[in-house]
Amino acid sequence: MKLLLDSHIWIWFLQNPEQMAARPLQLTDPTNELLLSPISTWEALMLQHKGRIRLPADLSEWLSKSTAGIFEAPLTHEIALASQQLTVHADPADRFIAATAQVLDLTLVTADEKLLGLSSIKTLANR
Repeated sequence: MKLLLDSHIWIWFLQNPEQMAARPLQLTDPTNELLLSPISTWEALMLQHKGRIRLPADLSEWLSKSTAGIFEAPLTHEIALASQQLTVHADPADRFIAATAQVLDLTLVTADEKLLGLSSIKTLANR
């Protein structure tokens, strides 16, 4: 299965795996392909800047280690267009991530109720 990690799922998986429910722990199943949007990297860096999470001082090394084994989902013009059509969520980063799942036909792993409620994408809930 091709799984797109929502930003918070990626951060929880790295920093607080106890917040992960049993089903999304399929992230460790080697038969699944994990993908991450560059938007999630941007979100993590913004959370660090705001003091909401703590990342190591060497951000390049952290990024290299934290994305090892995870494919980078493309950010395309088609995804940008689709993100503007997903008005159900006010957060533009979440719209980009949902649009990535929609356009690339990926299953989004998330705990965000608004994203779980979208009928236009496949989701795997952190429950």
